[in-house]
Parts: sequence; C-alpha cells; structure tokens
Amino acid sequence: MADVIKKATRDGYGEGLIELGKKYKDMIVMDADLAGATRTGKFKSAYPEQFIDCGIAEGNMMSIAAGIASTGRLVFASSFAMFAAGRAFEQVRNSIGYPHLPVKIGATHAGISVGEDGATHQCNEDIALMRTIPGMTIINPADAVEAKAAVIAAAEIDGPVYMRFGRFAVPVFNDESTYKFELGKAVKLNDGDDVTIVATGLMVNEAVKAAEILKQEGINADVLNIHTIKPLDEEAVIASAQKTGKVVTVEEHSVIGGLGSAVCDCLAEKCPVKVKKIGMNDEYGMSGSAAELLEHYGFSADNIIKTVKEIIK
Repeated sequence: MADVIKKATRDGYGEGLIELGKKYKDMIVMDADLAGATRTGKFKSAYPEQFIDCGIAEGNMMSIAAGIASTGRLVFASSFAMFAAGRAFEQVRNSIGYPHLPVKIGATHAGISVGEDGATHQCNEDIALMRTIPGMTIINPADAVEAKAAVIAAAEIDGPVYMRFGRFAVPVFNDESTYKFELGKAVKLNDGDDVTIVATGLMVNEAVKAAEILKQEGINADVLNIHTIKPLDEEAVIASAQKTGKVVTVEEHSVIGGLGSAVCDCLAEKCPVKVKKIGMNDEYGMSGSAAELLEHYGFSADNIIKTVKEIIK
C-alpha cells in the first residue's frame, strides 16, 4: 500500500498562484511580510515584478488591493486568516466588498491547527465574518489538490473571494489528474442513508475515515465535502437530509456562524431535521501541537463517530 502523501492546503495556494501567473501576465499578488509562510513566495520568485510586499499592514494591503482591482487587474491579497479576516475586516468590507471588486483573499494558518501560535493566531471566526459580507464567495478546500484547483477557479469568479487555507499538513486524497473544482457544488465522498455528515476543510478527511469505521458497524453515512461555504450547495444538503433525516456538520471553526450555521439556516427553512454541530464551542484555543489540539477539541474521526451514534440513537 502506497504511503499517504501529506501537504498543507497553503502549499496548494502557492502552486495555484504559479499556474495563474502563466495566464494572467498583469496579475498582482500581495502579502503582508509573510510570503514564506503563506507560500506566496513561490509566486514572488517566479514573477518578482508582479509581487508587492506591503509589510505588516494588512488593512493598508487590502485598500491597495482594492485600488489595483478597480483598474481591472486580477489581485490576490494574502496573510494569516487572523489578520486577513480579523484585523483588516473593515477594509475588506468597505473597500472590497461594498464595490464588489475582484480581490481574491488568500487566508492561511486558519483554525486551531495553527497550534503553538496560540489563541491570538487561531482564527476560528473568519468564515462567520466573511459570510456577513454581501457578495463574498467563501472557499475552504479539503486538501492541497483541491486548494490549487480552487485558486485557479477563483480567478474567474465575479467579485471578492475569501479562500481559507491551513498550516497543518493533511492527507492528499484527490487525484490532480482527474479532480475538477466546481464552485458551489458539494462533492459526495460516501453514500449512505442512516446519517449525513457535512464537512469542510481538513475535517473532510476525518469524516471519510469516520464513515469507513461506521460502515463496519452497520451505519451507512452520506458524506458531503462542502468546499464552497458561500454559496452553499443547498440542493445537495437538502437532498441528503431528506434521505437520512439526521445531519452532523464538522468544521475546524466556531460552531457559531460557520458551515454548521449555514447548513442550519438552510435546513430550518427548507427541510427541518435534527442537526448536531462539531466545531469550536464558543471558546478560545490554547497553545500546543496541531495534532494535540485537534484531538483535544474533538476534531477527529473518533468524535465524529461518537456524535453520529448520539444523533441516531
């Protein structure tokens, strides 16, 4: 059996930018003094004249990105999620979102898996913040292959896009030679009629693992990879919920305002069923290795299995 390849989704971000650079000769990539960490340094090396380092001034970077985008050029602005969504929220809202400019925000180091950087850098609120901005597209890829494909697709999306990437290396389960990213379309990874597991980001792999173990115990789960949180694939979510009658959402994000909330908003109106949400439960994280923190806060196949058994009891 071949060894499992692990890569951080931020690596897919850097690779996607390189591909776009071949097509868009005047695109601009911006960073806030974090090019090595966000992987935009790859683009800087290949296209130095199209790269701007704005220093540790994320709000200023977003305003500059808006100005350049208003001239019709493709712009990617990058930083850690805590700064791109948190520190620069006003500029993203007013300078990018309000005029609906095509600025693509690459937010890396999202969620609890930032690890040792601690609570100040573990952004578990970014999806909630970005969901409130009218016209904002939100993408949270599950592996490096999906991340690269999402970045390339983002260039063609009208208006602003928020892309969420992780620091932690996770298994690559998509085949780059065959994978096709479709904006706003859920990817069904397992078919079942006992329960629906709706996952996003690095939790997708854990959801698939959980489904495999549950199947051995006679519980068949529908598993949906929601790489696009806004717009949500309501048709896929509703169809699965109608079939199973029970839904578990899984995300490395607060249970308030993220994927779970988006799914509940949809189902409460169009297909009321019982839903349990797995995520950060209205608390700050703490310092520790990514693996230890993911286990501590329940971002694991074991906790998904436990939650599924509770909801179908």
